[in-house]
Amino acid sequence: MSVSRETSERLQIYSDLLVRWNSRINLVAPSSLNDLQTRHIKDCLQVADLAKGIQGQWIDLGSGGGLPGIVLAIAKADTDLSFTLIESDQRKATFLRTVIREVGLTKATVVSHRIESLPPLNAAYASARALAPLRQLMAYLDLHLAPTGQAFLMKGRQWQAEVEDAKAEWSFDYIAHPSRTQDGAVTLEVSGVSHGAD
Repeated sequence: MSVSRETSERLQIYSDLLVRWNSRINLVAPSSLNDLQTRHIKDCLQVADLAKGIQGQWIDLGSGGGLPGIVLAIAKADTDLSFTLIESDQRKATFLRTVIREVGLTKATVVSHRIESLPPLNAAYASARALAPLRQLMAYLDLHLAPTGQAFLMKGRQWQAEVEDAKAEWSFDYIAHPSRTQDGAVTLEVSGVSHGAD
């Protein structure tokens, strides 16, 4: 995904903050910092590329170091999307609020609670990366995604086994978009989530 100069500058501020804070808080694996742009930033920009021409509330589940939530909020800063980043770890939530302030993201907020303890958010869109198995993510989507909502879930090489496992308990539609940065990985575009197997 090609980005504007302003977006590129904001992503650089975020990257610098991530590196600086990572020595105190484990936001990403230290070994991945050497390849931060491809391993994390470009990886998450793929989701922004998939989500075009949309508006409404977007929730990022278990935001951690802001991947993909902060990257998406930066990439979509000039759209009609508002972002809610959900992160129960207070230190990580403080980091996310710092990034939002430093980067100037006026349509992004942080909610520091456990995902399952929040009242239903009825969001139009949701995202998650490296958070939980797909079966668990479905419970979160069932709680917080609007009936017509879409989720973009970033999954590694074992994604097909996770889909099979989740289908035993949940009904949902999905499109698997192959990753351009990691062999075998995908972004699952999920909709129509309901409890009960097909």
